[in-house]
Amino acid sequence: MTATHQFAPRLRAAAADLGLDISPSQEHVLLTYLEQLQRWNRSYNLTAVRDPEQMLVQHLFDSLSIIPSIQKVLYKNTVYPVVVDVGSGAGLPGVVLAAMCPEATIHCVDTVEKKATFIRYVAGVLRLPNLQAHHARVEQLPLFEADLVVSRAFASLADFATLAGRHVSENGQLLAMKGREPTEEIEELSSKTSWRVARIEPLQVPDLDAHRCLVWLTEQGIA
Repeated sequence: MTATHQFAPRLRAAAADLGLDISPSQEHVLLTYLEQLQRWNRSYNLTAVRDPEQMLVQHLFDSLSIIPSIQKVLYKNTVYPVVVDVGSGAGLPGVVLAAMCPEATIHCVDTVEKKATFIRYVAGVLRLPNLQAHHARVEQLPLFEADLVVSRAFASLADFATLAGRHVSENGQLLAMKGREPTEEIEELSSKTSWRVARIEPLQVPDLDAHRCLVWLTEQGIA
């Protein structure tokens, strides 16, 4: 057993805390992803977090914590939704979304080539045909018509809406993962864009003592 796969009981406990059903194959995918991230990070500096324990909590559990909320809305309008992860970095939360929402097509977008290369590599290793990587600026890509566009530590809400809002389908939403409730960003969003906060959802990340929330955005005049 690899050191990473010794985290299996922790992963199962975190999934249970979040109310997630995680299959043995999904567990294997997530732990193998974590293992590959550690391996590549030694040479390519994909993330500033280097300790395996911190990666487990700050990356994997943090990304898993949004899955229950996303699963509630993602399949309302389609059986095969499209999700775009903007500023995906090493594939967070995109790889986790691809593992936990196999019917969805996940597009990970990042401007750093080595990060997009890593995501393409793990898509093959983890056998995730629904995971795609794009080395590009999100505002320069053809329209995705996505049901959901998500970001994790990407930009301010106004910049996120301005750069990525064009990729949202008529009934889709933007979703920003944030720490504390971003009051100043919400004011800027209202003054600079046609996007508004639909709701703010508090998150509790297993084993992490820090504030986390999800900010759901819809364009004014669109449900």
